[in-house]
Amino acid sequence: MKQYVIIGNGVAATGCIEGIRSIDRDNPILIISEEPHPVYCRPLISYYLEGKTDLTRMKYRPDDFYKKQNCEVMYGKKAAGIDPSAKRVFLDDSTVLPYDALCVATGSSPFIPPIDGLDSVEHKFSFLTLDDTLALESAISEDSKVLIVGAGLIGLKCVEGLHGRVADIVVCDLADRVLSSILDNECAELMQKHLEDNGIRFMLGDSVSRFEKNTAHMKSGRELSFDVLVLAVGVRPNVSLIKDAGGEVNRGIIIDSHMQTTLPDVYSAGDCTESLDFSCGKRRVLALLPNAYMQGSCAGHNMAGDTAVFENPIPMNSIGFFGLHAMTAGSYFTPEEGGELHEERSCGTLKRFYTKDGCLTGYIIIGDTDRAGIYTSLIREKTPLSAIDFESLKKSATSAVFSAEIRRKKFGGVV
Repeated sequence: MKQYVIIGNGVAATGCIEGIRSIDRDNPILIISEEPHPVYCRPLISYYLEGKTDLTRMKYRPDDFYKKQNCEVMYGKKAAGIDPSAKRVFLDDSTVLPYDALCVATGSSPFIPPIDGLDSVEHKFSFLTLDDTLALESAISEDSKVLIVGAGLIGLKCVEGLHGRVADIVVCDLADRVLSSILDNECAELMQKHLEDNGIRFMLGDSVSRFEKNTAHMKSGRELSFDVLVLAVGVRPNVSLIKDAGGEVNRGIIIDSHMQTTLPDVYSAGDCTESLDFSCGKRRVLALLPNAYMQGSCAGHNMAGDTAVFENPIPMNSIGFFGLHAMTAGSYFTPEEGGELHEERSCGTLKRFYTKDGCLTGYIIIGDTDRAGIYTSLIREKTPLSAIDFESLKKSATSAVFSAEIRRKKFGGVV
């Protein structure tokens, strides 16, 4: 008998379960779940807070998922260590679990900055898990004044979830623009104006020096009173299990294209990992839900004896706030790095395309994001722009700009 163990119970773990079961229907799978909930879709926590979804619709798989997949889930349990030589996992309650193949899908944890006086704040929250959201919801009222520290993806999704449910929202960030990790200056300015038009206030290029109960003293000298604090500065991949066991880690757990770590029979998938970003040729943490599932599935196939690879991963984001949508993908090379910027504006939409060495390497679209997947495929496949009508494609994402030969390869059939 072969024993599979998965540490974590998110989307990557789900992919791993289904990857294993596509090859091996019989051998047992044990899932160690620190959260007390079945797998759910984490990006929906802001929609839950906003009232656009509920706990039932947030489920990533049906209630009978684990039973049908012949899995056992240990809820509310935390892995404390791995012994790769003995092939054992140690839980924090001293339980010892043997494995033949292990997947570490531990995700990430909120980064809590060491700010003086933070302990004096009574109502403070992160915004990463369902439990975070439920706790935050219980603390707010229509009279609440909320301070969100962090103007990145997590902070701004929290903004959208709280909008209309509280009296005031202020967002501060040390960066001088919103979504600084994925938007350039001009695109960030457009998004910030849209958020401000919906009543959100920003204190950018500024950070909290210290807290004094419900007062934030900013480094600029300004003071801000609040009732509820949300810390959304960022996240850190949970790498300690692999690191402490002697495996290679950087910012994330180092994996190859098979999701194999540097430890024998130990795989990893999801937000805790670091893999090669195909768009720039560098290792990055690509914390994206589709990537997490595909990485997990790849790991599961290989754990069950198959040979699978996860190829050409790139960073991607599809977001929207108060009706304004944005999509980004790939890498943005500067002129100093040999890159070129191409811009298109039409009907309230801004498109920015970044190219290098005759290929599309990245894009930012604010507004109409319809069929942007065509641009993503150009990045993944490193399609030479000389082989397509790039000038027309910048204006409209349509397969008609591809040559007949490329259309036959990509779409098949008669063209």
